[in-house]
Amino acid sequence: MAKAHEANLDLVNISPNAAPPVCRIMDYGKYRYDQQKKEKDARKKQKTMEVKEVRLGIFTEEHDLETKAKIAGKFLAGGDKVKISMRFRGREMGYANKGKETMLSFYEMIRELGNIEKQPVLEGRNMSMVVAPKSEKDKQKEAKAARLAAEAAKKAAAEGEGASENAQQSEE
Repeated sequence: MAKAHEANLDLVNISPNAAPPVCRIMDYGKYRYDQQKKEKDARKKQKTMEVKEVRLGIFTEEHDLETKAKIAGKFLAGGDKVKISMRFRGREMGYANKGKETMLSFYEMIRELGNIEKQPVLEGRNMSMVVAPKSEKDKQKEAKAARLAAEAAKKAAAEGEGASENAQQSEE
């Protein structure tokens, strides 16, 4: 304590439960200030994900679905989740299957930008589905799968040509 008082600093008890308690001489006010600054910087770097909503109707036409898909695509590209919702009014409750088909066809339009996080579920008179943006890992997996499929198709085409030449030679 005398050394800390001499240096005009604080004596901070770091590990009080240790056999001899561990203490450190430091400027505690400056230490707390640095900790707060680090926490603030960490919060700045975090990406907060918002949930944006797109509302559909059961009998929404194809062109209107495409327009709303473009909007949902912008949300997903911006890193936000998209909640696709649909409200059934009156006799529309009898068309719940049609509503689910509409939602899934809407998802097919934005499939390359996001993954279904929550499947379409009917909750009372509302049906909703949540689509989250694809991560970089998912995009890399899809690119690799597409590349492998292209190579397999190329190989199959090359084998098919060889087989057709052999068949022509055997006919002669």
